[in-house]
Amino acid sequence: MKKNILFLVLLCFSAMLSAQKRNYNIGILTDYQTPKVIPLLTKLKSEIRSVVGEDATINFPEESTLVNNYNLDTALQNYNTLLANDTDIILAFGIINNQIISKQKLHQKPTILFGAVNRDFNGIDLTKKTSGINNFTYLVESESFKEDFETFKELTNFKNLGIAIDAPFVDVLPLKETFDRELQALQSNYKLIPFNKAEDISSNLDGIDAIYMAGGFFLKEEENIQLAKVFMEKKLPSFTINGTEDVQNGFMATNQSNENLEQFFRRIALTVEAQINGASLADLPVFIDYTPRLTINFNTAEVIGVPIKYSLIAQTDFVGEFKNVLSEKQYDLLSVINDALNDNLSIRADQKDVDLSNQDIKTAKSNYLPSLTASGTGTYVDPDAAEVSNGQSPEFSTSGNVTLQQTIFSESANANIVIQKKLQKAQEEIFNAAQLDLIFNASNTYFNTLILKTNTQIQVQNLELTKKNLQIAEQNFEAGQSGKSDLLRFRSEMAQNTQAMVEAINQLEQGFITLNQVLNNPINLEISVEDVMLDEGIFEEYNYDEIAELLDDPSLREPFIEFLVEEAKKNAPELKSLMYNLEATDRNIKLNSYGRFLPTVALQGQYNRTFSRSGKGSVAPAGFQLVDDNYNVGLNVSIPIFNQNRTNINRQTAMIQKDQIEINKENTELSIAANIRTGVLNMVNQISNIELSRVSEETAKEALELTQASYSSGSVNIVQLLDAQNNLLNAQLARANATYNYLINSLQLERFLGYYFLLNSDQDNNEFKQRFFEFLNTRN
Repeated sequence: MKKNILFLVLLCFSAMLSAQKRNYNIGILTDYQTPKVIPLLTKLKSEIRSVVGEDATINFPEESTLVNNYNLDTALQNYNTLLANDTDIILAFGIINNQIISKQKLHQKPTILFGAVNRDFNGIDLTKKTSGINNFTYLVESESFKEDFETFKELTNFKNLGIAIDAPFVDVLPLKETFDRELQALQSNYKLIPFNKAEDISSNLDGIDAIYMAGGFFLKEEENIQLAKVFMEKKLPSFTINGTEDVQNGFMATNQSNENLEQFFRRIALTVEAQINGASLADLPVFIDYTPRLTINFNTAEVIGVPIKYSLIAQTDFVGEFKNVLSEKQYDLLSVINDALNDNLSIRADQKDVDLSNQDIKTAKSNYLPSLTASGTGTYVDPDAAEVSNGQSPEFSTSGNVTLQQTIFSESANANIVIQKKLQKAQEEIFNAAQLDLIFNASNTYFNTLILKTNTQIQVQNLELTKKNLQIAEQNFEAGQSGKSDLLRFRSEMAQNTQAMVEAINQLEQGFITLNQVLNNPINLEISVEDVMLDEGIFEEYNYDEIAELLDDPSLREPFIEFLVEEAKKNAPELKSLMYNLEATDRNIKLNSYGRFLPTVALQGQYNRTFSRSGKGSVAPAGFQLVDDNYNVGLNVSIPIFNQNRTNINRQTAMIQKDQIEINKENTELSIAANIRTGVLNMVNQISNIELSRVSEETAKEALELTQASYSSGSVNIVQLLDAQNNLLNAQLARANATYNYLINSLQLERFLGYYFLLNSDQDNNEFKQRFFEFLNTRN
């Protein structure tokens, strides 16, 4: 019985509370409405309901949300409509509504106005901390055109600023007076650009070197994107009074932070709650003290050519990707390899060594080509001697001869031809090795540049995280939950993170310089590199997962290593070069052994002609005849018997060279085996690193979120928060670089193998796999 009575009492008490809970109808007045505004109003309504909670039932009648479309008469009519219907609280937004409501001397219903663009030119007395007017309050932002202009001037040093503002505001606001004053203080001129649609702005950009969006809140997202493209095409720096969403869509900068809109909605909701709970609107604070936060689109600034001042980085948020949007060429891995093989200066110099070795072969073969020489002689002989020479040696004579020499057989010439061919083959293998090295070096440079790019992005994110933690520390300090030392520590941390980001950006630029050098590009050529994923693009068919599976199975790892060592020895150009050198040395030994007893056979012929005779002795005596033309032919056979013991010395030298080559060959084989085994172990490390770094990053991220929440409530100290942040930074760096390091180690293993899977056909790669399976079968 007692339980029933208690239940009835509670039921009655609940009914009494429900009866006391009042319904509030809130009317909303706006200047304009687009699809962009609807979700914002929905968010505002949700925020008000959430803050008011169980204190009242909040309604937003659809018929009490009215739009004036920038018309003063309509605005007045809308206001009177809400005064006449069952609206309990009026929320008014916009310049036009401000013109109507701020002039009312008596407010019949509680009215909250947010109608001034900013504090530069609203008609409200800014010295007042409250409205002091019954049933009326207003919200004033702490931002201003002046601060925007000063920041924009520091960024770009503009001289002629275009100011775009909604056309309906031109006749309502004291624009000329305000802009004249503020731009004159910056020693700059300006051009006012009223607009009703985006085309009014893009068609009126002549004579300016920067553009400031003083309006445009109601422009559609696609219109803002198109405007941003126009500004970038015309190399016009842009600054907007609107939020960071416009900066993400391509505008260069804004002073609006991400938290401003949420802070604004929360302030309206708190004001509504205060009114419902009996507070007087006349006594509520009117200022919303935003924290200005410069946000810059990194890519837009780079396109336009606006350098980011390091002095502003600590107070700046960045959006966009840290990629070179000015790049004249974007590289993927294959284009890097191909361009390096075609244009790299070192490989072109190595190619000349091959060309020179071909010339050595031609020189060796030229020993079997005929030699033809022609000569002429003019002779003067002592007259007395000429006179008694019977015409054979006249005082004056001219003569000439043509000599032909042809080697028919020469063991040294034969040996030299063979030796030079072998050396040429050896040089080709050296060139092949240089190409393999270049492929890896170019790929390594490419991946290192990607690592630097990723590190830059992560350092930017870490700086943003430090800024967020600093805000938490400031809130804790203001609430008395922490001391000033936390603020100082985070400010110091932010300075260090800023320096780390600056260094990361400069290291990325150095990476581009190194890549340009490898590709024989102009060092200042603007380039960019494409990100790679193991399961996307060219690596999707490459199928590195199969290698990972082989290395992950201990029973297959050792036979796989042995197979790779065998394949590497077959492919290694270094071994092939040594083999060709060994064959050349063997031929040299043969030459200086029994080959020295082989004769050298040569044919020689000469034709002689006397062209003129004069002076004494130029006439033959009686009975003698002078011959002006004659020739001779001879066969020369020579065998070296003793040439200062040089043949034996040359043979001994060749034997020493052979021993040296064989030692180098053995050492090279040992190095190949060691490199393959080391490369496989590095691959195993990187395979585990990919998965473990993913787990580590997820864990560190979750731990940081928990630590941030605990720090906000005062449950943990700053050291724990910093440790959590640094753990996340290290985990992100490890995760981001794990794939690149894995690919670098994979390509290094392929360099040791002398076979790049990426550069070979599917058929060749399948044959490689088949050889491995056959190798396994032979072991079982």
